Amino acid sequence: MMDVIVVGGGPTGLMLACELRLHGVGVAVLERRAERSKESRGRGLHARSVEVMDQRGLLERFLAVSEKFRVGGLFGGVMAPWPDSLDTAHPYGLATPQEVTERLLEERALELGAVIRRGCEVTGLDQDADGVSVELADGARLRSRYLVGCDGGRSTVRKALGVGFPGEPSTVETLIGDLELTGDPAEVAAVVARVRRTEPRFGVAPDVDGRPGVARMIVPAAGVAEDRATPPTLEEFKERLRAVAGTDFGAHTPHWLSRFGDATRQAERYRVGRVLLAGDAAHIHPPTGGQGLNLGVQDAFNLGWKLAAEVAGWAPEGLLDSYHTERHPVGARVLTNTRAQMTLLGAEPGPTALRELFTRLMEVEEVNRYVTGMITAVDVRYDVGGELQDGGHELLGRRLRDVPLSRGRRLYALMHGGRGLLLDRTGGRLTVDGWEDRVDHVDGEGAEVDAPAVLLRPDGHVVWAGDGQRELEAALTRWWGTPVRGSGEGR
Repeated sequence: MMDVIVVGGGPTGLMLACELRLHGVGVAVLERRAERSKESRGRGLHARSVEVMDQRGLLERFLAVSEKFRVGGLFGGVMAPWPDSLDTAHPYGLATPQEVTERLLEERALELGAVIRRGCEVTGLDQDADGVSVELADGARLRSRYLVGCDGGRSTVRKALGVGFPGEPSTVETLIGDLELTGDPAEVAAVVARVRRTEPRFGVAPDVDGRPGVARMIVPAAGVAEDRATPPTLEEFKERLRAVAGTDFGAHTPHWLSRFGDATRQAERYRVGRVLLAGDAAHIHPPTGGQGLNLGVQDAFNLGWKLAAEVAGWAPEGLLDSYHTERHPVGARVLTNTRAQMTLLGAEPGPTALRELFTRLMEVEEVNRYVTGMITAVDVRYDVGGELQDGGHELLGRRLRDVPLSRGRRLYALMHGGRGLLLDRTGGRLTVDGWEDRVDHVDGEGAEVDAPAVLLRPDGHVVWAGDGQRELEAALTRWWGTPVRGSGEGR
């Protein structure tokens, strides 16, 4: 019996496999597709996901094949410059096609020893007190101690669990695809500028992903299809271009075509016994703001170390349940902001007036910082205990930005192994004796942090700040379990 089966080999499932393997957990990724998808639905990493890749030593791989961006339009198409005061050492996004993101994460997962099985469709599952059994389309059965469904909005895993997926169905639909154009680029740009004044859900991005002559095209559909899994035909796409823009730009030779709606739904529970949900299997929403891929990757980043702790046997009570407690509200907030963005993207007089007002509001630095922090997820703060209500340290629950340390060191470079970390600026008065197998003790000399010492989880969020050894040990016990025998426990 293997440790963990991950159903779904998209960015969420692959990121989770990487996280689990960092801790020595045996993991098999089961992917229904025989080959990696060529569709690039998710086309970028926001600032928090950039931080995640840096914390795991993957950022250089992404920088080598991506372009940085600091353009506006992150919220409902409203154009605004990035705020100067965003709390991150990486104040930018990366334009990275989803197929490239999947390739890089798959390469890393394989390097770490994960097993990836393509053309492997899960059709059912059942669980008992000892593990989870899955049935495959070819009749084979596999068994693992835990299973995570990262298998998309139509998740077989979620349906097999019987977990509710409440929300709203799509009321509008949008066609999207990469097509080759024969139209003059200048004329295309002029038409796009004219149409977007009244129809913000229309757009043409030339030479997408560095492919000359290939454009990413987005156009409102005529209605809502009964089955969005069936892609539009080339003629349907061109018909909608003519209806909305008055021309089809000579579009031909589609590289891929798809459709998406504005449905918003969220799983009622992210965990049922030994089975968990992550990514689109746990939440679906419109792609406005480009948050979907990032939300899934960050689900995996939160879950990975907790599930690994459960497998290893040292997880304190409630640690695995904190995945739902922490990530469900984050997902709900994304659903809320995408609903608001879809309202802003309407072509009617009301949404148009609202968009004009919001454009003015985004000129206010505080508003811009709030909205950008929300979309990029750098403002996510978890409730790590009663300390927040009791006037605890401002850093509690927040992720700590990458900070430079003395002797040419920097914080994120010390987090590649996925362990906890005590950043100690007390001159060595504190210790993690008893937890050395799970937590690193780092000299924090040179760190510009407003606390004598901070304790970071493997995902970079602060769970303690101060200078008292007893308080530190309480936090270590809460998040990393019982210390090994012979430690300084009880000082």
